[in-house]
Amino acid sequence: MSGFGTVLWDAFGLIIRADKDLLEIIFLSLRVTLTAVIIACLIGLPIGAALGTFRFPGRVAVLVVLNALMGLPPVVVGLVAYLWLSASGPLGVLGLLYTPTAMIIAQVMLVTPIIAALSRQVIEDLNTEYAEQMESLGVGIRQRIMALIWDARYSLLTVALAGFGRAMAEVGAVIIVGGNINHVTRVMTTTIALETSKGNLQLALALGIILLVLALGINAAVMGVRATAVRSAYA
Repeated sequence: MSGFGTVLWDAFGLIIRADKDLLEIIFLSLRVTLTAVIIACLIGLPIGAALGTFRFPGRVAVLVVLNALMGLPPVVVGLVAYLWLSASGPLGVLGLLYTPTAMIIAQVMLVTPIIAALSRQVIEDLNTEYAEQMESLGVGIRQRIMALIWDARYSLLTVALAGFGRAMAEVGAVIIVGGNINHVTRVMTTTIALETSKGNLQLALALGIILLVLALGINAAVMGVRATAVRSAYA
């Protein structure tokens, strides 16, 4: 068996026998990412809905900043989070640096602008369609936002899945604030980078396969949500 074939076989072996270290890394990755995405949705969706629904002075400037934050390099996000959480930073007293909580904070900072910007576009398109009808019915601000979010729920779920995919693939920010500490803050992406540099290709490839499966699963979920939305629209 060739060298690559041997490595691939060993990688599948780690997955099939549910290697303890492999499962620990996967579960920590999922816990950190899911928590970060939920928090980012709780912050980003209302912001996106408000920006997509209302016009106010300075809105264009806010949108420019929000769109710029979507493309912010992850290492910059990690650096900012590090400065805030370090011992000399304003949140240093909490002792969160090099913990899973620090990685969650960094991912929230990274994903929230993406969710806010994408949901803003979804809500704005929907609000343009229903604005006159809602105004004629005298729908209040809160009720309007809630109605638009509910009506756009399938599209917003797609936005959340996109945020999950972005957070799951993150390396730079989480390695800066997490430190890639074994059994503490080691997640899939940082472990792949470390183990590849060490020559432990079996574990790196096993985690790469899991990430690929997750990516395929996310894309399948997005397509499923879109198909459901189309069926609902024509029901």
